[in-house]
Amino acid sequence: MPGSPSASPLAVLDRRVGGCRACPRLVAWREEVARTKRAAFAEWTYWGRPVPGFGPPDARLLIVGLAPAAHGGNRTGRMFTGDRSGDVLYQALYDVGLASQPTAVSVDDGLELYGVRITSPVHCAPPANKPTPGERDTCRPWLVQELRLLRSTLRAVVVLGAFGWQAALPAFAEAGWTVPRPRPAFGHGTRVPLDAPAAPDGPDGPDAPDGRDGVGGLDLFGCYHVSQRNTFTGRLTPEMLRDVLRTAAGAAGLS
Repeated sequence: MPGSPSASPLAVLDRRVGGCRACPRLVAWREEVARTKRAAFAEWTYWGRPVPGFGPPDARLLIVGLAPAAHGGNRTGRMFTGDRSGDVLYQALYDVGLASQPTAVSVDDGLELYGVRITSPVHCAPPANKPTPGERDTCRPWLVQELRLLRSTLRAVVVLGAFGWQAALPAFAEAGWTVPRPRPAFGHGTRVPLDAPAAPDGPDGPDAPDGRDGVGGLDLFGCYHVSQRNTFTGRLTPEMLRDVLRTAAGAAGLS
């Protein structure tokens, strides 16, 4: 049960994310897709709800995408699982030693991530894969809370695509990191250091019960999104993706 003594704060947050109905357009779309389905998945019972983040609660590396795919995460209930973008991402994570297997097909397929968590700034599948700015902003508090819960271990972040980059920067600022001004522009291979959150004296300082001791700065990396458009045209190749993941893993202390 959410809030039970055995539930981690991140697990409680994930359950809360899964019950969100804040954006009427996204709620209507995700549920319509879950009812009508795609012929290839006619036998599936679609998840049809917001998709929470996936990965260990002490992750040192975070990957930030865009939003769940209508027949991927919206079907399976796990980030980047069950679609071609996920096929590319999980293969690359496996290749660089950050995942236990190269495929992600369902929530019970045994996949584990090593020191990595995957999330997105919008947790519901949007029509045409295009959330509105208002939907992005409405969903931001979930990302801010997730970042706050991860910040004692988080040391590097890979953001996939310009939309995710634009959504993530204000979330990092709100979660306490110092984001340069003017805000850095997105680019593949961009690396931006974010200074550590301030740790005030008193009950919210280094000895606070919420585990903020050990908080440090992090490195933010830009990477082209693993969309079919990018991977089919060669704008993003598997080697380009592996290079970014290896560099980010090194910055996070995972290699």
